[in-house]
Amino acid sequence: MAVTPLSGSVVVLGVTGGIAAYKAVEVCRRLADGGAHVVPVLTADAQRFVGATTFSALGSEAARTSLFDDPLDPIPHTSIGRRADVVVVVPATARCIGQYAAGISSDLLSATLLATRAPVVVCPAMHAEMWEHAAVQDNIRTLERRGVVIVPPERGHLAGGDEGEGRLAAPEVVVAAVVAALVGAGRTERDLAGRTVLVTAGGTREPIDPVRFIGNRSSGKQGHALAAVAARRGATVTLVTTAPLAVPPGVTEIHVETAAEMEAAVLGRAADADIVVMAAAVADFRPKEVAALKLRKADGVPDLVLEPTPDILAALARQRAPGQVLVGFAAETDDVEQRAAGKLDRKGVDLIVANDVSAPGAGFSHDTNAVSIISADETVRVPLSGKDEVAAAVLDAALAVLRQRAGACENDRSTTAGGDATGPTIPSGDRRAEDFRHEEATP
Repeated sequence: MAVTPLSGSVVVLGVTGGIAAYKAVEVCRRLADGGAHVVPVLTADAQRFVGATTFSALGSEAARTSLFDDPLDPIPHTSIGRRADVVVVVPATARCIGQYAAGISSDLLSATLLATRAPVVVCPAMHAEMWEHAAVQDNIRTLERRGVVIVPPERGHLAGGDEGEGRLAAPEVVVAAVVAALVGAGRTERDLAGRTVLVTAGGTREPIDPVRFIGNRSSGKQGHALAAVAARRGATVTLVTTAPLAVPPGVTEIHVETAAEMEAAVLGRAADADIVVMAAAVADFRPKEVAALKLRKADGVPDLVLEPTPDILAALARQRAPGQVLVGFAAETDDVEQRAAGKLDRKGVDLIVANDVSAPGAGFSHDTNAVSIISADETVRVPLSGKDEVAAAVLDAALAVLRQRAGACENDRSTTAGGDATGPTIPSGDRRAEDFRHEEATP
């Protein structure tokens, strides 16, 4: 068999209870013919349309239909989710989409979707009225924000002789989407498997009184995208965030509000991380005293005295774990790369991701971004792209530093063993920083 992008990949094929389930048979065949190891997972309603025996015959192993029917695998949703390189649901009914968006687990397929860290492709199919319903569209947007790939339905003949938008995409379109997920953000190579990644996201809120706070415009979207992409690439991910966004699948969330809370959460967990990405926009200053009661306009303008917040990035550099890669962010409006390069040196980190928040499409709250990834040796410029694509580029750069550092350490050990070394070697990226009062920021 010729080598294809599907060769050697584990594809979990979820089938739900819609009339288009018969088309999933052809999808299963095409995936298997392409070299994928296909694991069929059928809901009870799917079996009303197509039998499990059909998928067992065409797939790479027996179809799975229940959370409880395999005495040799007491937690099948976890084991299937971990094996998967990609999960594709075809067809995806309105019920399945709603459960997934709401994080509800009621059967093997919905549990697997919540348990996996692999990229997920969802292929909706239903009557036009259902597809166009506001609740279904809201759920679709929710899944898209979380990084789920949606293969939209086509317009054509529907069940009952109707016609409209809602017809399942053609099998070749579905398979192409699976391939794209494997070779794109999700990757066939889970190159961060076995790694631990710590990401921060969102803007901190520093209280003035019980009602008001000092904050910034950061939405947290880029930090959440970093966490999602790292998880899809196999990493164990912890996300320390202030943002009210959905947590990416497979990511452990720590929710904080203030710089002090973020400092405690990050410094308490950083020692175990291979890569730390400080994408949060941490306030530079906070009120020195917080009013116990609401400040009222009738009482006059208050004297607001500010003090610096903790410099989390510099603290991380000072207590860096051996071999650890530190990535900071710099949101700028002028002299972007020059200011970011200065921050790289001051903070003592390996990479600074700089972006011009005044540029169209690259500022706060956008779904796109354009950045420069700056190291001591080079600057990699990522043009305006989706935040998942930016996240992938940042993680690529961090992983390259991690591998280079691991290789340097291995060479050092070999040299020392041969008796040629004159003393310990400190990797060039292992710098130490002074305590500066400027914090990392990203939209």
